[in-house]
Amino acid sequence: MGWKVKIHMRIKEFEDVCNTFQEEGTTIKLMRLKLFPFTLKDKAKIWLNSLRPRSIRTWTELQADFLKKFFPTHRTNGLKRQISNFSARENEKFYECWERYMETINACPHHSFDTWLLVSYFYDGMSSSMKQILETMCGGDFMRKNPEEAMDFLSYVSEVSRGWDEPNNREMGKSPVQQMSRGGMYNLSEDMEMKAKVAAMARKIEEMELRKVHKVQAISEPQQQANPCSICQSFEHMVEE
Repeated sequence: MGWKVKIHMRIKEFEDVCNTFQEEGTTIKLMRLKLFPFTLKDKAKIWLNSLRPRSIRTWTELQADFLKKFFPTHRTNGLKRQISNFSARENEKFYECWERYMETINACPHHSFDTWLLVSYFYDGMSSSMKQILETMCGGDFMRKNPEEAMDFLSYVSEVSRGWDEPNNREMGKSPVQQMSRGGMYNLSEDMEMKAKVAAMARKIEEMELRKVHKVQAISEPQQQANPCSICQSFEHMVEE
């Protein structure tokens, strides 16, 4: 009896595969509805086969029921809080911060946040130096961009910032100038020039942040009282006793 069941299941799976071929006019959601069952295994496959026939008719229904079964509400809410309360870590580089944020978003694809909220959560969680770099690179109008443009720009800054601390070995061996065929003029490569400017800007911002820290530390430290010169009572110089 067992081999007959296996043959029956093999035929059933074959028919299911045949039914997935897209016909003219078939929507992508219908294709997802047909293909998704073949990605399930073990408990997920058993769960799907236990549903009443034709109880799920759309991809949206299948997705919602699947997440409800295998992605509990408390887990979803926890991941959503990680997105909305995201913040940069101490000494974290821009690209590291952005990649960590995207990993948080991808861990909860059904977060239901609008794009403008995702941009806002990341911007609010950035360090002050990251915000300065971002605003400088976009001319101070980052928050005026539409949500999609803002997400693309954040991704761009992340890629550019990746090479700030560790220059490419191939670039290290090149001359900083490239000869152009315009009347013997030497022009700096646009890509290298851009990287040099951004790297210099990043270093300046980091130096400013360090100076602020040192200034605060200097103010907080008790100042030693200066003693006047024991001979002329002047504070302009001191004489050791």
